[in-house]
Amino acid sequence: MAASMKKRSINKTSARKSSVELQSSKDIKKKHDNSTPFVGITLIIILRLCSAVWTIIGDCDEVYNYWEPAHYLVHKKGFQTWEYSPVYAIRSYLYVWLYTIPARIVNTILTDNKVVQFYVVRLVLALICSLCEIYFYRGVYKQFGVNTNRMTQWFSLFSAGMFIATPAFLPSSFSMYLTFLSMGAWFHGNFKIAILATAASTFIGWPFVAVLGVPIAFDILIRQKKIFAFITWCLIAVILFLVPMMMVDSRYYGKLVIAPLNIILYNVFGEHGPELYGVEPVSFYLINGFLNFNLAFLAALVSLPFVLIIQLLSRFTSSKIPIAIVLSPMYIWMVIFFTTPHKEERFLFPIYPFFALAAAICVDHLQRVYCAIFGVKGSGLRYYEFSSWIPLTVGCLFTLFSAFRVLALYKGYHASMDVYMELNRISKDPHIHPIPDSKTVNVCVGKEWYRYPSSFFLPGEKWNLRFLKSDFAGQLPKPYNTSSDGTKTIPTDMNDRNLEEKSRYFDVKRCHYLIDLDLITSSKTEPHYSGSHQWNIIYSLPFLDASRSHRFFRAFYVPFLSRKFCTYGQYNLLQSKKLSKS
Repeated sequence: MAASMKKRSINKTSARKSSVELQSSKDIKKKHDNSTPFVGITLIIILRLCSAVWTIIGDCDEVYNYWEPAHYLVHKKGFQTWEYSPVYAIRSYLYVWLYTIPARIVNTILTDNKVVQFYVVRLVLALICSLCEIYFYRGVYKQFGVNTNRMTQWFSLFSAGMFIATPAFLPSSFSMYLTFLSMGAWFHGNFKIAILATAASTFIGWPFVAVLGVPIAFDILIRQKKIFAFITWCLIAVILFLVPMMMVDSRYYGKLVIAPLNIILYNVFGEHGPELYGVEPVSFYLINGFLNFNLAFLAALVSLPFVLIIQLLSRFTSSKIPIAIVLSPMYIWMVIFFTTPHKEERFLFPIYPFFALAAAICVDHLQRVYCAIFGVKGSGLRYYEFSSWIPLTVGCLFTLFSAFRVLALYKGYHASMDVYMELNRISKDPHIHPIPDSKTVNVCVGKEWYRYPSSFFLPGEKWNLRFLKSDFAGQLPKPYNTSSDGTKTIPTDMNDRNLEEKSRYFDVKRCHYLIDLDLITSSKTEPHYSGSHQWNIIYSLPFLDASRSHRFFRAFYVPFLSRKFCTYGQYNLLQSKKLSKS
């Protein structure tokens, strides 16, 4: 009897102890769950803001088709391309106008420093991207669980591709933000937001991204059978986005304009088409995908067949929505753009969220296969805990390659932006720059016209960028008409065939400053200006000479090794000796 009572007492004590331990475990888990989102959100925002500060502008289309019209809308001065001519009108001013809002606020309230305005716009873009990502990750967690969500965040957060795409002033980046938003809404079951985000991405951003919404439409119409709701919200989207766009663009162009329709007609049905600007083989995207997502890109490519085979053999599903529907937008996009002759890195931006998600799903299923082969029973661990070494190994290698890629871009090519920053500094130093603020200053570029980071980097309104004749024989942009109706004025000497317009060129003898890359090679129209008796080098930075550098080490900067295998030229800010003597 006494022994029995003693045993019960021990059991009660043990039960209370187990209860306390269980409660303590729950408290720890609760604290962990509460802290992880905050840490994750903070890390996302920090990394995206860093990309806004450190990323170069790698595409001249971003400068001349978006930063320059934005500069014109804010400061009434900038370059115009043929796409913004009222004759063609294939770009939307509404899209550009939205991006000018932060710059206008800074210009009105804080400072007229245009470099500050430039970076504030970039920081705002980075913050918007971060918020869309966070919503997407929560949708991934709800749809696929904790393991896939962690790896999706890892592949997205630390990818070189996201570092490049996040702060870019490009419709493809805008569409990437809204892909995060639409996919996240889809995973949450919020079809209204999914439809609106897809519509905004299509109308305001880039009309071709409508294909990314096809699987969402299929899910809503066929699987969910919500036909009336789908049609209703599509009509609402047209009223919210397309109608205001037509009104704004028609006001700026001075005639009725439907920019998304115009860009489709030019690229798909046009007489010339985008092939005028170069064609590339399929390997262009394969190499680019590896550079920007390395191991994750390879995993993403094989994700759907690999996952379908595993699910067929094991008869389990990893998400509520069939995996083939979830990943199909990525494959649809690749089929379309991999087979299109004209290829550019930015064309892949809208499916960057899918690269991260598809790679994460692939790794998750690899872990399941590993556990099925080697057994997880009796270990007391879940499959993703038992095989945690797999995502850890892949993640570390992925992060290492991504870091090397980002370092390569910064160390190899950031000098072009640094030189224009220096131009702003010397403009305030009368010992170097003796020209009064009321006088016109001509900053000239020859072959380096396409690395110009925009008029936001020119020190003042009297400073002008001038083009010198170089080996490039295509069409250069032209300054906007300075009248109040500059956007409505049809510019002269402009064509849609990328034919050279010689009226763009400036007399080098009238240049006050010249920005040029000094390499070993030269030509009659691209001489070594730095060796001329007419110029003084006042600032110079090393710049990667890609043609004379090792392919791997110029793509990935490996400390202590890349310098041995890469060759650098000098990116120079030159000053006319006439100016230095005045």
